[in-house]
Amino acid sequence: MPTMPSETSARDNPARETPARALIFDMDGTIVDNMRYHEDAWGRLLKAYGLPFDADAFFHRTAGMASDEILRPLFPAAGADEITRLGHDKELFYREAYRPHVAALPGLLALMARADVAGIPMAVASAAPPGNIDVVIDTLGLRSRFATIIAPSQGFRGKPNPDLFLGAAERMAVAPEDCIVFEDAPNGIEAARRAGMRAVAIMTMLDADAFAGFDNVIASAKDFNALDGLPALRFSEA
Repeated sequence: MPTMPSETSARDNPARETPARALIFDMDGTIVDNMRYHEDAWGRLLKAYGLPFDADAFFHRTAGMASDEILRPLFPAAGADEITRLGHDKELFYREAYRPHVAALPGLLALMARADVAGIPMAVASAAPPGNIDVVIDTLGLRSRFATIIAPSQGFRGKPNPDLFLGAAERMAVAPEDCIVFEDAPNGIEAARRAGMRAVAIMTMLDADAFAGFDNVIASAKDFNALDGLPALRFSEA
């Protein structure tokens, strides 16, 4: 079951329960439960260069960031071409390992079907490079379901900057406050907060305590099945 906002918080801020007019999904760890494959790929890359790797600390610090934003401080002497090559190698490691295991998080497709029926537009806002987005979105056959797909490869800054989410809202012609973001990482929740958007924390990697300090989080859940009773997702009331 989701961790729902308290009666006091809902009463003090009724806008938290206002039905969404658009949905924005992070991809890694949200549409699919794949972050451990990314961790393994990062560990493989960094250990090959003799760099230390702590999976939990790395996730907390970097989830939602573009790969070049992650790599520059790790390889300060590397030029732009070298940073690009390192990022390419890491993504090859990841795609090789994860491609046979692509699967939507439970309840996602049912939520998307309800949104479609209600005419609620949906977007993906992911820090992933195009090749990784293709592996997930096209393997699941979801590309036509999204009004837009936003990524740093299009010139947007990565999270915790709000650019990806604001770009998605603009392309869907929906005000930020009418969007709900689904995210698995504090960097992404912070990006949604900066964008003025409510967020649902998807707990594929972290528990609810990791998101307790964010006042824009309206629920935390292990998967989308646990969100059926969330007032903000009762689209028939919109």
